[in-house]
Amino acid sequence: MDLKISNCNNFFKIKGILNRNNLEVFQNEFKNIFEKVNNLTISIQDIESMDRYGVNAFVSLHNEAIQKNKNLSIIGIGCKELYNHFKAENAA
Repeated sequence: MDLKISNCNNFFKIKGILNRNNLEVFQNEFKNIFEKVNNLTISIQDIESMDRYGVNAFVSLHNEAIQKNKNLSIIGIGCKELYNHFKAENAA
């Protein structure tokens, strides 16, 4: 399945597979997003799988939010790879 990103205001839904092959779609959608919004919510409920490149894309977005003092919320339990990454970061 391809990657599909839909949005309404500051709420984005991501559906499909996020991997190295379609990473550019994700990066283009969220490029300079924190120049436009202060609060961003991303639903990962419909992500079927994500490789390490996808996880790193979310990590970069998270780090950018922290750096620019913006709010980023990632909701949904659709992707265990991303959950496991942030869970490991909190433990460290």
